[in-house]
Amino acid sequence: MIGERGLKRRSPKPELMDDFSSGGEPLGEALRHLRKLNRLFGAGGPIVYGINQLWEKSGRPGSLTLLDVGSGSGDINGQVLKWADRRGVSLTVVLADVTEEAEREAARLFSQEPRVSFIRKDLFELADGAADIVTASQFVHHFAKERLPDVVERMRSVSRLGVVIGDIHRHWIPWTAVWLATRLLSRNRYIRHDGPLSVAKGFRGADIRELGEQLGTADLTYRWRPLFRYAVIVTQTTGGRTS
Repeated sequence: MIGERGLKRRSPKPELMDDFSSGGEPLGEALRHLRKLNRLFGAGGPIVYGINQLWEKSGRPGSLTLLDVGSGSGDINGQVLKWADRRGVSLTVVLADVTEEAEREAARLFSQEPRVSFIRKDLFELADGAADIVTASQFVHHFAKERLPDVVERMRSVSRLGVVIGDIHRHWIPWTAVWLATRLLSRNRYIRHDGPLSVAKGFRGADIRELGEQLGTADLTYRWRPLFRYAVIVTQTTGGRTS
């Protein structure tokens, strides 16, 4: 077990999922097991919260396009689609990830959902202004502090309204909960290794405030959300919707 002192700073260790030279069925299985963990720990909540904030700020448009970067199988977008249904928003969701396994799992998960499509692209391959809102759930913690400003700025360039980031609060309580859950629910090596490490690579308020300073913008806000997660919202300040 890890103590509070061990979580004082973000872990620099790479996750197994960061190694794109391996994968196959173990990675596909990991994405399926990750869906269970996402439901258990409320991973979709911060994303839905942030989307609603940007939607409200933008005058509650009747239609939205959303691009989920580093999406994996994109399972949290099921909650996003329910949010759109409740508010009468015509929503189109594009999932973007670089792995074949993510594409395959997303195709299975959303086979009956015409509002969701998938593209095999890296964040830095996406076009400027490709979607109204760009989201990233448990994606940015994969990057070192030095790279985070470029990653978030790129996300903002791809968006027309803004960016919503949902990620993990680095704390011993979620670390312990995730360590136990991954051992109770899965024998998959990706899940058992990367689950607790994701918490150790997560954020605290000071990290997010430092990111805002690095970006040199007052357009970044954040809120702590259940269960030990952050919703980070970066508003687009140039351009905007053209239709």
